[in-house]
Amino acid sequence: MIINTHSHIYDEAFDADREEVFQRALEAGVEMLLLPNCDEKSIQPMMAFYEQHSDNVRVMIGLHPEEVKEDYKGKLRLIEDEIPHFVRNDSGAMVGIGEIGLDFYWDDTFKKEQIEVLSEQLHWAKDLGLPVSIHTRNAFHEMFKVLDHEQDGRLAGVMHCFNGTYDEARTALSYGFHLGLGGVITYKNCGVKEFLADIPMERIVLETDDPYLPPVPYRGQRNEPAYIVKTAEKVAEIYGVSVDEIASITTENAKKLFKLKNN
Repeated sequence: MIINTHSHIYDEAFDADREEVFQRALEAGVEMLLLPNCDEKSIQPMMAFYEQHSDNVRVMIGLHPEEVKEDYKGKLRLIEDEIPHFVRNDSGAMVGIGEIGLDFYWDDTFKKEQIEVLSEQLHWAKDLGLPVSIHTRNAFHEMFKVLDHEQDGRLAGVMHCFNGTYDEARTALSYGFHLGLGGVITYKNCGVKEFLADIPMERIVLETDDPYLPPVPYRGQRNEPAYIVKTAEKVAEIYGVSVDEIASITTENAKKLFKLKNN
């Protein structure tokens, strides 16, 4: 059984066959999906899916760095206002703050604002005692500066879709974070494959980031949660262990990190 720690199955890319996609995930051995939202508009479809499948789904709330534009303060307030609905009555639905982070790949016009938004959401996580799902692209230097300032022993989480260097991996681990491994680990030019075996297995979790970044042999197609099996197979190959062992270890890692419990 596998826990997929990052899926956007509520995305419109699945509107035509979402239930079939979900069933394929269950049949592939995915026992739980963790769904991070991206902006204020994605909360409703995400929660609709959660309410249909609450035995196998948990959610996170956050503002994605690419959504930080001129109107970022309003968006951030709208998302913050939703938090009490999730934590009230201790339903167990909300297990993290995410997807948050820094992304300067296409544009760094709102670099200062992204850092401000990230810092505020890290405060939410610390105040609520929740882990974070962090997106970092072309921004590890700035990310680590933020974590230098914000890590007070209360922060934990995942470096989502980690594709950095060995030194960046070790730095992320030093802040108490796990590395999220997805389809990119199956790509020929992924540098993480070269050093992954030196990373403790207790510090990795598996994810898909569907509908994005499908693993080999599905590149060029829509990604979906069931394809996490291909990632597990590659990770097992790198560590020289069985797929069952990787599934077991990463599932236990996810359960501990996200404090997962049954409704």
